[in-house]
Order: sequence, then C-alpha cells, then structure tokens
Amino acid sequence: MAISPRIARVGLVVLDDAGSQPQRVITLQYNPDSLTRSLQPRGSSAEGGEVQRVSGPPNQTLSFDAELDATDQLADPEEHRLEAGSGLHAYLAVLEELLYPRVDDILHNDRLAAQGFLEIVPTPSPTVILVWSRNRVVPVKLTELSIVEEAFDTRLNPIRAKVSMSFRVLSTAELGTRGRAGSIAVGQHTRLETLAGARGFGSLTDLGPGVTL
Repeated sequence: MAISPRIARVGLVVLDDAGSQPQRVITLQYNPDSLTRSLQPRGSSAEGGEVQRVSGPPNQTLSFDAELDATDQLADPEEHRLEAGSGLHAYLAVLEELLYPRVDDILHNDRLAAQGFLEIVPTPSPTVILVWSRNRVVPVKLTELSIVEEAFDTRLNPIRAKVSMSFRVLSTAELGTRGRAGSIAVGQHTRLETLAGARGFGSLTDLGPGVTL
C-alpha cells in the first residue's frame, strides 16, 4: 500500500518569557497559496564610496493569507467539542493574543500608575518564530492581523474565516547574535549563504556574445 508523504506545515512557534524554549506551536490549518516578501537594504544614507556599505541584514517583511474552516470538525461534534461550541473563536484568539499584552501585566501596570510611578516599562511582546519549511525559520514580529469571518453557525460563531498576516523579520540587527532568537537569526543567514553558494554562478558568456566589463 502506498504511503502518502507527510506534508510540511507552516506555523508559528511562540517562545517562553525567557525567549529560550517553545511554549506554543500554532500550526496553520492549510498552507497558504502564496507568500509576499519585501526586502530593503539597511545601509548608509551617505553618498560616494560609503553608499556601498551595509550596516546589517536587510529590512524584510512577509505577508500571506491563511484559510480557516471548521466544517469538517462540526461534522463530528462529539470529537471536536471546542469547534462545536465556539466555532473558530479559540483558533482566532490564539492569533489575536500575539498582539495583546497579558491581562496580569495590564493590571500590574495600572497598580503602578495608581501608586504614582512616573515611568512604567511597556510589556514586551512574545518572541515568535515563523517556520516555513526547514529552509525558512525566522524570528518575526506580527505587525498586522486582518480577519474576515465568512460564515457562521446558528449561534453566530465563525466557522469559516480568511486571515491575513504581515510580519517584520527580526535579524541580528535587532536581536544580536546571542540568545535563542539571535541564534535562529544567525542560522537563517547562514542557510541563505549556503543555498546561494550551492546554486553556483554563471559567466559573462551566458549574457550574450561580446559582453565585457
């Protein structure tokens, strides 16, 4: 009997407060059909010879759309009680939570403000790693989350939704080279160089006869 190959899944890994160990893995229900990437060099604004210098890895943004559908789960409510009771609310909450500070932190800061503290340190956002195959594992910051709820059950729980996500890729320019996230950024940069080297390079003759520099 033929065995179907296991398909790699796109997902997000949320690290713990120390930024060292995986705390939660968010696997997308269906792999997105496309990924939009934009890269801008990070360099000097000076002119002359300095214009060729780069101060670090490029600024990179990623965006994609993800489809969510609870129809199959609703067909077996005994096996999938969470979806049967609240549709996609729990799944969407996991994504939205990436943009929220924790309630405990909000209440703590509120108490500090009531006690007269003039400087209150903002709550840090969780460290998130985007995994899109073994060749793309990058620390990211979620910068935009757009949700279109397209269908609902009889209690108005969303059962089908389209989620658009945009990320800023965090490199060693923001993370340094130490710590778990920093080492992941270094690893991705190393993979990039390895893949580029494996591809090899052409020659001037590939560009047409008579091409010289």
